[in-house]
Amino acid sequence: MIRLLVADDETMLREALTALLELEDDLTVVAQAATSTDAVELALRHRPDVVVLDLEMPPADGLHAAERIRRELPAHCVLVTRHARPAVLRRALAAGVRGFVPKSTPASRLAEIIRDVAAGRRYVDPEIAASALTENDCPLTDRELEVLRAARSGAPVNEIAAAVHLAPGTVRNYLSAAMAKLGVATRHAAAHRAWEEGWI
Repeated sequence: MIRLLVADDETMLREALTALLELEDDLTVVAQAATSTDAVELALRHRPDVVVLDLEMPPADGLHAAERIRRELPAHCVLVTRHARPAVLRRALAAGVRGFVPKSTPASRLAEIIRDVAAGRRYVDPEIAASALTENDCPLTDRELEVLRAARSGAPVNEIAAAVHLAPGTVRNYLSAAMAKLGVATRHAAAHRAWEEGWI
C-alpha cells in the first residue's frame, strides 16, 4: 500500500481527489491538510510515502512545505498547480520534488504518477517542461528576490528589514531596484510579479 497525504486549501477539491485516489487498490490517504503548515505537521506525524501538495496553498505555499518535508522525511513530494510557472519547476526540482503536474491532470493519471514517484522515478508534465526550456531568465538578484519574498505578506519596510536582517534603508534600495527592473510602481506589484513568474 502506498500511503498518501493530500494537501489543498480548497476543501471540495481536496476531498474529491482523496475519494478518487482511495478507489485505487494500492493507494490509501492517511491524512488531509488545508494549509502548508498543517501539511508539514501531518507529514511528520503520519510519515506518508508520498505527499501531494497544492502549490498555491497558504500561508506559505506547497513548495515551501515540500522543502521542509524533504528535510525531515524520506517522503516523496508531488506538486499540483493551476499556474504551471517554469521557474517554480526549476526550484521544485532543486528542492527534491519528484512530481510536477497541472490540476487538469485526471485522477487516474495522477495515481499512475504517484506510483512512479513512490518507486523513485520523477514525473514532470511535458508542457511545463517545454515552457521551462524557453523561459526568460530572472533579472533580479538573490537579495532582491529575498526582499520581495518577505514583501509578499504586505508587511511594512521595518518588518521586512527585520525578517531579512538588513537595515530599512537597504531594503528600500533593493525594493526600488526590483521595481525599476520589473517596470512596476509599487513593491506589492513587484512581489506579485516575481511570484507570478515563479521567481519567489
